[in-house]
Amino acid sequence: MRNIFFLGLISFFTDISTEMVYPLIPLYLMSMGATPALMGIIEGIAESLASLLKVYSGYLTDKFQKKKAIAFLGYSTGIFYKLVLIFATSWIGILGARAVDRIGKGIRTSPRDVMVSESVDKENMGKAFGLHKALDMLGSAIGILITYFIIRSFSGDYDYKNLFAISIIPAILGLCMFFFITQKNVPAPVKKREPFWKNVSKVDGQLKLYLLVVFIFTLGNSSNAFLLLRAKSVGFDDVNVILLYFVYTLVASILAMPLGKLSDKVGRKNLLVPGYIAFALCYLGFAFADSSEGIIAMFVLYGVYTAMITGVERAFVAEASPQELKGTMLGLHSTIAGVALLPASVIAGVLWTSFGAAVPFVFGACLSLVAAGILVVFMKR
Repeated sequence: MRNIFFLGLISFFTDISTEMVYPLIPLYLMSMGATPALMGIIEGIAESLASLLKVYSGYLTDKFQKKKAIAFLGYSTGIFYKLVLIFATSWIGILGARAVDRIGKGIRTSPRDVMVSESVDKENMGKAFGLHKALDMLGSAIGILITYFIIRSFSGDYDYKNLFAISIIPAILGLCMFFFITQKNVPAPVKKREPFWKNVSKVDGQLKLYLLVVFIFTLGNSSNAFLLLRAKSVGFDDVNVILLYFVYTLVASILAMPLGKLSDKVGRKNLLVPGYIAFALCYLGFAFADSSEGIIAMFVLYGVYTAMITGVERAFVAEASPQELKGTMLGLHSTIAGVALLPASVIAGVLWTSFGAAVPFVFGACLSLVAAGILVVFMKR
């Protein structure tokens, strides 16, 4: 578990850096006059640009076995992301910064997940991904809390660009953790490698089914920026919106490892289905909650959903994939989710602007229930 711990620390420091910035992005855009529809387009474009790299990054990981080097390259873009934010003067600059950040995520996700999966046996796969996710979300929570106290202490007069500059420090610390990572080298197959899309056609049907489910679900799972906007529409100010996001990440961090271990015992399906149902209940809550207490409860439930799904689905994809395609399939999983996020965020923004804040959340809840139903009916245990 040594590798898992240090990979988790890389994500821990990187997410401190990222989440010191992320909750401020929708607030920053609103100060520039951006509408929810424009915000959805920005988030969707940024995520989808990155997603296109994830499957190719996974393919290169399988082909060249340079997992550590590719992951390092992806994590290093976090520094450039903050620099672009510092010099951005319009929503176009913010879009460019978000694209840089998501491209980095697209590069690093597949090789990192392969290294996690290769560091443990199959019986502990859920525990490993759960531990990694716990450290990842703990970093998010700390980053958000740092931002909360800084912004609160300056009563809204603080220059956001100074905070963007400070957030570079934990990103550098995360890169330093790579010195402690040991890469497991898997011998490359002797036969000539075919293009990855030909190999994907040979993948187990259950994994293909789950990738379809991921696409359907993600069409209703828009950017988290809409959760922050929803909280603000109920009456939370900018500072307390950041604190709500902290509650979500803290809950996810606490529960990620226990739920990952539970999936090792009861099976991935028995966590994925309740996870999608929890998401549907959460989004319905966001749609109709009209009090601060209701919004707080939904952020807690959103943390529970995240802990139930994120690490468990990666463990499922990793163990269901052939060894020589593990990076490719982990990347394809992330790519499918990312491609769906562009229409998801655009749809959410248009529905919000045209019909009100509740409608995009009802839409997301319905698609989540459809995804859960497909798993119940068609996925084997």
